[in-house]
Amino acid sequence: MVVEEVEAPDPAEDQALVRLDAIGVNFIDVNQRSGAYPISLPFTPGTEGAGVVEAVGPRVSEVSPGDRVGYAGVPASYSQYATAKASRLVPLPDAVGTDLAAAVMLQGMTAHYLVNSICTLDEGDWCLIHAAAGGVGLVLTQLAKRRGLQVIGTVSTAEKAERARRAGVDHAIDYTQEDFAAVVDELTHGAGVRAVFESVGKSTFDKSLECLSKRGYMVLFGQASGPVDPVDIRRLQRGGSLFLTRPALVDYTSTDEELLWRGQEILGLVASGDLEVHVHERYPLTEAPVAHRALQTRQTTGKLLLIP
Repeated sequence: MVVEEVEAPDPAEDQALVRLDAIGVNFIDVNQRSGAYPISLPFTPGTEGAGVVEAVGPRVSEVSPGDRVGYAGVPASYSQYATAKASRLVPLPDAVGTDLAAAVMLQGMTAHYLVNSICTLDEGDWCLIHAAAGGVGLVLTQLAKRRGLQVIGTVSTAEKAERARRAGVDHAIDYTQEDFAAVVDELTHGAGVRAVFESVGKSTFDKSLECLSKRGYMVLFGQASGPVDPVDIRRLQRGGSLFLTRPALVDYTSTDEELLWRGQEILGLVASGDLEVHVHERYPLTEAPVAHRALQTRQTTGKLLLIP
């Protein structure tokens, strides 16, 4: 990745130009840059940010210049200025700064659909959250606890285990020291968990399937360790009529109404103090490669931001 000076884009008739105060760094950025998610080159990475509306195109009524907004799912965010469809911008509550908005939009809405829209989860159900001290993991844990779930979280260090516990994890497992499938079996007395929220992928997928209860849900929403090998569908039947899904945020924010529902609920929880957002590090925009290395080598807990 290299920094280049280009002209600020002009908003089209349904767009707004946003002057970005902070940009979220996510694994989708790493996967696009590495080629794991193919994308035409050259391109500007980034899909998440927050800032102030600088200008709007003709016939835009949703936002006005001076409004503070956040977004996720908008390309080319590693920049000082970005254009976005005005209807996809989420207004920020007064109590939420643009840095926190940039830290929570993508991961917060991801956690929101995982807990609320993938499957039926009842109070007292067990769930397993991989990478529980990561950006999504910390938010997902808090939302799961608000639903009354019992949360088992995997982490890689004692420091991350403590961070996960502070977010609400009932049982933190250091997967570098313990067999997480064996611990889950012991904690649930052999019954397994109702849902596995799997963002690690290749290195944990098989054992994650073993952790599910009958008619449990394998929710594969990331692949930090690489893509999962093709699955013999008969394994789902042998495991107890299991469900397997590979969801994406874009499909759970496909309408403007759904996007605003998720975004406003998450930002409202941040504003009220009911959802804690942990920013691990803020990097100058020019140090985007450093941020990617930190994320790929699992040196982080919580969120990484780029600051123009």
